[in-house]
Amino acid sequence: MVQIFLDTASLKEVEEFSKWGIADGVTTNQKIFLQEGGVDFRKRVVDICNVVKGPVSVETTKHTVEELLAEGREYATWHKNVVIKVAMFGNGDGLKVVSQLNKEGIKTNMTVMMTFNQLVLASKAGATYVSLFYNRAKEAGEDPVQIIRHYASYAKESGCLSRLIVGSIRTPEDVASAISAGAHIMTIPSKILAQMPFNKRSEETMKEFDEAWEQFLAMRKPEAKQVAQIK
Repeated sequence: MVQIFLDTASLKEVEEFSKWGIADGVTTNQKIFLQEGGVDFRKRVVDICNVVKGPVSVETTKHTVEELLAEGREYATWHKNVVIKVAMFGNGDGLKVVSQLNKEGIKTNMTVMMTFNQLVLASKAGATYVSLFYNRAKEAGEDPVQIIRHYASYAKESGCLSRLIVGSIRTPEDVASAISAGAHIMTIPSKILAQMPFNKRSEETMKEFDEAWEQFLAMRKPEAKQVAQIK
């Protein structure tokens, strides 16, 4: 079954969507935290971990292998559910970081990936999760649906344990397309997730049922109504 991660750093949103019973984890990044203003970074991460009870991806911000490793190790001490996000640097440094953290037993999420080749390299390096940016890949001239299909097939046939996260989601239709293609996990912004339960025809149908029920109650015999009131 596909998992759903919340693409947010808002504690309020995490608390709300957790009540829906559909939140399996959370992903964050620098842009997402910028939207939260001057919050205490570590405290917010820990608070989210305590609510969602699943993996919470926290992205590294440094640029050398040594700095990235130190940052990732630090974040990993904050909570057992923290997953270290590491970008797919073009020079291979991100792969070095993921490989070393994997050896140390630290879970990782390799991110900002646009191609099938990048996903395969990340999984070979030992990433726990590999993140494809759906719409950014499309803007780069790639076919994200085809990439998802290819990776899902590759993972199944090779026994690869890295789970495919699909992000950069902008519409509910993106979610449907990615899940149908075989995505293991969807990370969805709150504004998109909030749209997904709604369907105009569903709302109209519920209204019809409510009206029918009111008509049914009005047709009941007076004695039946009295018995119902006594009970």
